[in-house]
Amino acid sequence: MRSHYSDQINKSLLENSVSLCGWVHRRRNHGGLIFIDLRDNKGIVQVVCDPENKTTFALAEKLGREFVVKITGHVRARPEGTVNSALSSGEVELIADEITILNKSLPLPFNVDEYQEVGEEARLRYRYIDLRRPEMAERLKTRTQITRYFRKFLDEHDFWDVETPVLTKSTPEGARDYLVPSRTHEGHFFALPQSPQIFKQLLMVSGFDRYYQIVRCFRDEDLRADRQPEFTQLDIETSFLTENEIQDLMEEMIHGLFKKIINVDLPRPFLRMTYHEAVQRFGTDRPDLRIPLELTEISDLVKNVEFKVFKDPANDPFGRVAALRLPDGGKLTRKEIDDYTQYVSIFGAKGLAYIKVNEIEKGADGLQSPILKFFPPEVIQEILKRVKAENGDIIFFGADKAKIVSEALGALRCKLGADLNLYQGEWRPLWVVDFPMFERDSGTGDWQPLHHPFTAPKEDDPQKLKNNPGDSLSRAYDLVVNGSELGGGSIRIANIDMQYAVFDILNINKEQAEAQFSHLLQALQYGCPPHGGIAFGVDRIAMWLTGAQSIRDVIAFPKTQTAWCPLTDAPSEVAAVQLKELGIKIAKEKK
Repeated sequence: MRSHYSDQINKSLLENSVSLCGWVHRRRNHGGLIFIDLRDNKGIVQVVCDPENKTTFALAEKLGREFVVKITGHVRARPEGTVNSALSSGEVELIADEITILNKSLPLPFNVDEYQEVGEEARLRYRYIDLRRPEMAERLKTRTQITRYFRKFLDEHDFWDVETPVLTKSTPEGARDYLVPSRTHEGHFFALPQSPQIFKQLLMVSGFDRYYQIVRCFRDEDLRADRQPEFTQLDIETSFLTENEIQDLMEEMIHGLFKKIINVDLPRPFLRMTYHEAVQRFGTDRPDLRIPLELTEISDLVKNVEFKVFKDPANDPFGRVAALRLPDGGKLTRKEIDDYTQYVSIFGAKGLAYIKVNEIEKGADGLQSPILKFFPPEVIQEILKRVKAENGDIIFFGADKAKIVSEALGALRCKLGADLNLYQGEWRPLWVVDFPMFERDSGTGDWQPLHHPFTAPKEDDPQKLKNNPGDSLSRAYDLVVNGSELGGGSIRIANIDMQYAVFDILNINKEQAEAQFSHLLQALQYGCPPHGGIAFGVDRIAMWLTGAQSIRDVIAFPKTQTAWCPLTDAPSEVAAVQLKELGIKIAKEKK
């Protein structure tokens, strides 16, 4: 039907006849000539309709926005002074000889040819129109290039692309599973996978050595701007590689991806930082290293002060008192400080103490703060010395449980970086390693895995692990770029005794473990090799590399933040006959 795409129309085709197909992006009537911007998925070509060709001109007058047309004509150079360097076809134009209307379009709910503020629900309801906008099409094109690169790299490194089941068994965290009722096994349910974790471990037991899959995963949980109920990840597993070898290989892959897609040379080797150091210095295990602000521990300096707000956390083994120095922050107004105080309350902080450093040479007289009266002058001087305070600075403080202080000051650090544009450098990747093996559930106090229960501990003695789970480190690693986790993985447990020890710490008894994971536990006893892997969030990587503000902008047909699809109105009710066939009854809530 077409002879060329728009990006092929250039001076090499001067005076040649070509046929193009696409959408009427814009139509303009200038001095008797009608100009049509014809758009296809490669770009735009300017088409000129001359009134001397009466049939073609009459059709051109009837064209509306987003009509689907085929236009045949001959290529000529644009008149001097009308070249459009923004278009690949900008040096030429097409003189229409024949126009065929292939389909018409209703008036659009929003513009495609120019910027218009459109609500997200309208964009998602008419997603097929939203995706016609050049910036949206370009994002999905970039996403294609990303997944194409991943496949090429992994294929060249002898990884096998293997599909794993989408209908599988529910996990212990079943509240987050999407359940699928079985018609043939009434009263039983499949679950959509939160990840292919167990299956890729079984592939290693099968001797496949190197596996990958660009896989759809599902998680029924509260959503945020960078979360979706269904998401895509690049899933990778290897045998007989150490964590350092896996990190080096993945580092090579990510470095190549940034170079290929956005022509950026990430600094190599990537920095490696322990979890403990990351949390102590930046308040988070996903630090944005572009921001030159750090938390400073001062618990030891305030253990004996009269001020109980600082003294009690400083003497609590689970407490923390830390400071965050903002250079030249003394210019912040009281309202701005109050706004930041309100912000940290989101993370559980009960307040935000501060000291403004006006003239450090004057001692206490050169400082400004409502908390100065609670501290001996020598303690204040030690704090100023430790944080390396200078005139014009402001020092913020956090004092509470360690988790609250780290999260609150870590979030404040990032907000200050964004509000004041403190970023240094464009991309700062790092590996975060040596995570704790377990963490306490804030409600029950029970141990939980910081990653997942198949992550191998650094301790290789199961009994020693059970004796001291709180101080155990895991062989896990996360790749963090600019404060966002792009991927996370670990070496897996390959020994059944160690796997049972981890389950025991997590209060999963042997009967429960067998009921949930018998297929994995059995496989571990049939010559399981040492293995490990990693998974990368494809949606998040695409969001970063395209500069999109939300992963919804790099997914063709996403859900809203309430996990609803305006396009199809899903989820929806189903017919009673379907429920009956599945043996399901809907319980009605009592009013």
